[in-house]
Order: sequence, then structure tokens, then C-alpha cells
Amino acid sequence: MLSAQHRRALRLASGFLAPYRKQVVGALLALVVTAGITLSMGQGIRLLVDQGFMTRSVHLLNQSIGLFMLLVLGLAIGTFSRFYLVSWIGERVVADIRRQVFNHLVYLHPGFYEDNRSSEIQSRLTADTTLLQSVIGSSLSLFLRNALMVLGGIVLLFVTNPKLTSIVVVALPLVLAPILVFGRRVRSLSRQSQDRIADVGSYVSETLGQIKTVQAYNHQVQDERRFAVTVEQAFDTARKRIAQRAWLITLVIVLVLGAVGVMLWVGGMDVIAGRISGGELAAFVFYSLIVGSAFGTLSEVIGELQRAAGAAERIAELLRSQNIIQPPTSGLVTLPARVRGDLRLEGVRFSYPSRPDSFAVDGLDLTVKAGETLALVGPSGAGKSTVYDLLLRFYDPAQGRILIDEVPLTQLDPLDLRRHFALVSQNPALFFGTVEENIRYGNPDATAEQVREAARIAHAHDFIEKMPGGYQTHLGDGGLGLSGGQRQRLAIARALLVDAPILLLDEATSALDAQSEHLIQQALPNLMKNRTTLVIAHRLATVKNADRIAVMDQGKVVAVGTHQELVASNALYARLAALQFNTDRESAVD
Repeated sequence: MLSAQHRRALRLASGFLAPYRKQVVGALLALVVTAGITLSMGQGIRLLVDQGFMTRSVHLLNQSIGLFMLLVLGLAIGTFSRFYLVSWIGERVVADIRRQVFNHLVYLHPGFYEDNRSSEIQSRLTADTTLLQSVIGSSLSLFLRNALMVLGGIVLLFVTNPKLTSIVVVALPLVLAPILVFGRRVRSLSRQSQDRIADVGSYVSETLGQIKTVQAYNHQVQDERRFAVTVEQAFDTARKRIAQRAWLITLVIVLVLGAVGVMLWVGGMDVIAGRISGGELAAFVFYSLIVGSAFGTLSEVIGELQRAAGAAERIAELLRSQNIIQPPTSGLVTLPARVRGDLRLEGVRFSYPSRPDSFAVDGLDLTVKAGETLALVGPSGAGKSTVYDLLLRFYDPAQGRILIDEVPLTQLDPLDLRRHFALVSQNPALFFGTVEENIRYGNPDATAEQVREAARIAHAHDFIEKMPGGYQTHLGDGGLGLSGGQRQRLAIARALLVDAPILLLDEATSALDAQSEHLIQQALPNLMKNRTTLVIAHRLATVKNADRIAVMDQGKVVAVGTHQELVASNALYARLAALQFNTDRESAVD
């Protein structure tokens, strides 16, 4: 009986195979034809021996050889068709799986990636699907073909000589028992092996992705040791799996070929006694070898199928992952082409999934008027960046509600909501590709002139023009090779090009040198014009001119006002100002 894991793997495979029924039917037909031709060669051998060799007739020999060559030609054509179709199906199905898994992953809420390492997910998307491609495009075909050979061979063995076939029947349980016992062990070890391979890939991705930090701290020796442990764990699991498969194959070979040896002795005695002809014995030996080799191949392929079941289960786990941030099933509201930009948070409480006992925001109340610039200040961990996560609906609050233009975010499609925001984060994300592609990231239809104009406003145009390929210069992963200020200015240009009515700046000038910051501060009024703007800043000099400043502490807004009002009335803000401006309260007000 199939295990739950096998049933899930079969459901996954059948769902992806369904669109290619014609190719699957063609492959199965070619498989049946090739198996049938291979089995019929036994009868050809019998005719060749009894009517060609034994009769010493040249005519009958020519007929037998002609029939044999015809079978060879049919086998060649059938094998070509089977190999091409099966390989095509394997590649096509795996491409579909990768696309569907990726499409599913890019819509999952960010909380999913707090509990799952992205490097392990990457391993599932590459290593596991590659294994599935090998199985669907090769191993599964071998399994079906050899299963047919075993069944057809046993039938023809009975037809050829029932007495000798009884030996095969007696040997069958002895062969099936180790397959079942060792197969269960191989299945468990195969899943563990795939997990260990994922650990190796995850460690490589993590270490090489932070190579500057690794080398800056001379951490290579420790990484070598930790990676060696990870690799050895993967090897140890693989060694156990290989040992189980090796025992399985060895037992099958000994039992099957041992049975063939007994049959040859019994059949040889019958030929000597004249009870069967030499051709019948030759055919019987041929079928015995076919059945024996097919059993041996099945025992090998079953191990691959067990590994594939584990890989399919890991991929199915990703596809079963639920996106908890969804459009409402009823009462969906569609926002206009451009919202006014009114924002309101009412009694919002929220804790991150990885820290459920600690509220990042706790009873937060905040109102932002359309076109207003509101700065969020406060110590680290006050909940400022969490406000952005909630506004973009990366998460939903546990209590309270958030509204945009008086519409609760939970009544909106997240995609419809996010098109009204432009985000410039503290650590801007740049992607492998050209400078122009990175600026156009949020607005793929923007013209080249619009890209350049956004870069000019962000004061990025001059350094882009000095790059080897200008706007067509390819950036490394994460903008490798650019300074922090250059990356920040490209991110600002990208936000400009989106032209969204609500702008979220998270320490947008923190990585800039004094000159670049001065230029950006000059450009910010044009950037913020007619937009609702929220600014997170630790450096108070960058937010002194905001319409209002909200002081946050321990997930709450503790004061709201202008710079001068807060210095005079709020002890926390006054202390922050005094520390940064290195002066007393009266001088900070001035």
C-alpha cells in the first residue's frame, strides 16, 4: 500500500503531467512497443536455434535473421521515440514546477521567510527539482519499462515452460522481501539526504553572500570548519542511503541470478533427456535474463523513486504554504487610480511571528493627513520600521486597524494597496542587472528619458554617466561595487520614477556623505511635493523641517509636534536632540 508521502508525490506529479497527456500517451505507447519487441526477441531466438541452426537450412536461417533485424529496427525507432518523449516531459514538467513554485513564493507574506531560510528554499527550487527532472525524464521510464519486462517475461516463461517457471515463482517472494524492507529505509534516508544537501547549499549561499564580512573578520578558518561539519553530515547520510541501496541490489542479483542458475541446470537436464528443444531452452534463458536484469534495474530505480518522493514532498510543502495576507473573500474595495494619501492607525498592536511574546507596536494611534510630511523618531526598537511593514500590509495587526483614505487595509487587495506607495529603505535593495533596469524596477514602462530625469533629481546622473556603460552598466548582486551613497541615490531615483502618492523614507539619507546628503535635502522638497511622506530618521537634522514629528518609544507614539515644540515639551526628544546637537535644550530650540 502506498504511503501518504508517495500519494502526495503522485498527486503532485499527475497534476503537472495532466496538460501533456498526448506526450505521456505517446511515451507510454513507445514504451509498451519497445518492451513488447524486446520480449518477442526470445521467440526469435527460439526460431533461430530450432529452424535455423538445428535444421541446417539456409533459407530458414535467412528468414530468421531477417525477422530478427526487423525487430531490431522496430526497437531502435521505438527507443528513440520513448527517449525523446520521456526526456521532453521531464524537462517540461520540471520547468513548470519551478515556475509555479517561484510564482507561489514571491506572493507569500514576509513572515514566511522569518521561519524559513531563503537559501534552503533556493535549494528546494534547484536541487530537488533537478532530481525530479532526472526521475521523470529517465528513472520513471526505466521503472515502467522494466516492470513491463518483468510481467511480460514471467508470462512468456509460463508459456515457454511451466515447469521451469515454477522455480521463478518460488524465488519471487525472496526477491520482493528485501525490496520492501530496504525500500522503506531508503525512503527515510533519501529525505534526510535531501535535507542535508539543502543545508550545504544554504551555508554556501549565506557565506558567499556576505564574503566581505567573512574576510573582514578573518572568519575563513571557522567557516571552513563549520562547512566541513555540514558536508560530512551530508556525506554520512548519503553513505547510509548508498549502503542500504547496495545491499538491496546485491541481494536481488544473488537471488535472481541464483534462480537462473538453477533453471539452467534443470533445463539442461531436460534438453539432454529430449523433453524440450534447444531453442526452447535458449528462449527460456533469454526471458530469465530479461526478468533477472529487469528486477535488478527495478531495485536500483526504486531507490531513485524513493529520493524523488522525498524531493516531491519538500516541493509540495512549499506549494502548500499559505499566504496569510490575502484579499478579502467578500467586501473587496478597489482604490482609485491615485489616492489622496490620508493614513490612520487606530489602537494597533502587533508582534512579529518570530517574537510572538513581544509587541513591536502596542496600542499605536497615529494620523497622517494627505500631503503632510510626518517624521518618526525614537530609539532603536521603538517600532518605527514596523509602522512601514504594517502600512504596506506585509503583516496584519493583531488588534486595531489601519486605514487609507478611510478604507481599512484588510478590505483591499495587497497589490492594489502597494501601488500607492514608494519605499526607500535604510539598506536599499538593488538587483543583478543594469542601472537602468534597477531604476525602472517599480515602473517597467518608463521611458529612458524619464529614467534619466529621476536620476538627475536624485543626483545620481553624474556618477552613472561616469560608469563604463553608463545606464547600461551591469551591477553585481545587491549592487556590489557601488558605494552606500550611490546605492541610496539609485533607490531614491527608483522611488521617484514610481510617482506614488505616498512616500516612505526609512533613513533614506543615512548612507550619504555630507555633500550628497546636502544635494538630496535640496531635492527632497520637489520629491515630497503633493505627496504624503513618512520619514524615519535617527539624525534629527534631517527632519527638523517636517510638518510634524511623532516621537515613538516602546511601540507607542508618546508625543507629536514640531521640532521646537518637542524640544520644549518632550523629555525623550529633548534628550535625543541634546545628544545629537551636543547642546542644551535652549540651543536645540534655536
